[in-house]
Amino acid sequence: MSTDTLTREGTASRAGTRAADVLDAVRALAPAIAARSDEIEEGRRLPPDLVADLRAAGCFRMLVPRRRGGVQAELAEHLQMVRELARADGSVGWTVMIGATAPVISALLPRATVDAVYADGPDMIGAGSFNPLGVAVPVDGGYRATGRWTFASGCQHADWFIAHCMVGDGRVPPLRMMVVPAADVEIIDTWRVSGLCGTGSHDFALDDVFVADDHTLSLFDPTPEDAPLGPVPELTFSSLAIANVALGIAEGALAEVTTLATAKVPMFADTALAANPLFRYRLGEASAHLRAAVALVDSETAAVSATAHAGVEPDPELRARVRSAATWATGAAAEVVEAAYTAGGGSALYLTSPLQRRLRDVRAVTQHFAVKPDTLTLAGAVLAGQEADLTFL
Repeated sequence: MSTDTLTREGTASRAGTRAADVLDAVRALAPAIAARSDEIEEGRRLPPDLVADLRAAGCFRMLVPRRRGGVQAELAEHLQMVRELARADGSVGWTVMIGATAPVISALLPRATVDAVYADGPDMIGAGSFNPLGVAVPVDGGYRATGRWTFASGCQHADWFIAHCMVGDGRVPPLRMMVVPAADVEIIDTWRVSGLCGTGSHDFALDDVFVADDHTLSLFDPTPEDAPLGPVPELTFSSLAIANVALGIAEGALAEVTTLATAKVPMFADTALAANPLFRYRLGEASAHLRAAVALVDSETAAVSATAHAGVEPDPELRARVRSAATWATGAAAEVVEAAYTAGGGSALYLTSPLQRRLRDVRAVTQHFAVKPDTLTLAGAVLAGQEADLTFL
């Protein structure tokens, strides 16, 4: 096992207690985060001191209920935080997005288990994998879990892990998530990739680890009334979060190419790139495209929040709208970043250029299961009133 032990002394007193406080702290951190992008990418993880700063800012307590010392932010406020961080650095936005999801998942555990998971305070960080790559054998009082999982973003600084397993106890579907402390986990260094390089999304493994029944959950279980987001399905939430990472990366890319254009004089040109009519056209088009994607995602976020406040689970049509909006917006963000990269010309090729990193990062986001192109096919079937498997809608 190889995780960091990060001091939390004083974190509770320094972290924001309101969403506005957290967002202000994130904006204050953003320039320093952007300045460390090379360090984050080369280290293939977030530096421990940066994780400590993000904890202290309150990023990981945004969705934690107030009764546990959390912020209990609105969904839109939480997603805005994710987007702000991704604008500064894609890997930071992604890693915090994953780690801060813990309150949504842990809400499906028994209340006493949640108390244990948050025993050290509201700034707990989660990691893990939704892919059911493990096997959990039923035993007296729980399960014995064995397996190896991929894409555990932020695993080196996580406090608790979820490990999705196939189980043979007769349930349908035969799936259950094991919730285990970091001490039970072996981290395997595998994260050598082309995009989101700084997320530390290594493999992790369990070897015949006992997991008590009250430390397991199913995403198909009914959502408790006091869950952070109410009856909002996890995939609805995570799709919106992933889209906001992509949108933040795109916003950063447009800002970077705009700054570049004021100083760069292209070959055989007499004036800066910003004076070029074609650049101006493409910048205007990309900006409009990005703002449309942001507006769509924000609109669907508001619709989901309205149902949550009403205590009503989003119906299949709304879930289809959300999933299709998140998928389209992620693709739109990727197109915007590619336009910015292209406009950057030959200088964008260099590893010193943030534009090439933005392009690799946003392309990595588009590879996620939640925003894959087939999502639009499923959403279209629902919107057309056709029969469809809603399990992963």
